Amino acid sequence: MSLVTMWDPKETIESVGLGKRERKRSTRVADAIQMELSLLFLQKVRDQKLSDVTISRVEVTDDLRSARIFYTIPNGEKGRKKVSAALTKATGFVRSHLAKVLNLRYTPALKFIYDEKADKVLEMEKLFDEIASERSRDDGDSEINS
Repeated sequence: MSLVTMWDPKETIESVGLGKRERKRSTRVADAIQMELSLLFLQKVRDQKLSDVTISRVEVTDDLRSARIFYTIPNGEKGRKKVSAALTKATGFVRSHLAKVLNLRYTPALKFIYDEKADKVLEMEKLFDEIASERSRDDGDSEINS
């Protein structure tokens, strides 16, 4: 009895490199910037206002000349102005750090933007929690009244 291996066209295509979708260079650079900035804010930045900053996403233009860095902070609206001012002040330091770490011909110009999507997600989660608690109360009331 001989072992027969089945030919899988998908494996052959992927081994040649045709089956994989290539990610754009700007997306790869954005991912690298996000990782590097996350580490930078965790380890090297001494400004207390920036210690709680979380980099949520980074968008880099196709020509790699500018990057929009979206960030969140745990206390939301409260410290937003102070953090925004501190990030603007630290932009040169952050950009020079990226120039040292990333091997790019040009270091993108950085623009820090507060990510309002995170706040909207929290609002939606609160609404869903309220709906779930109302449904559980309604289910409990209907069983008692029956």
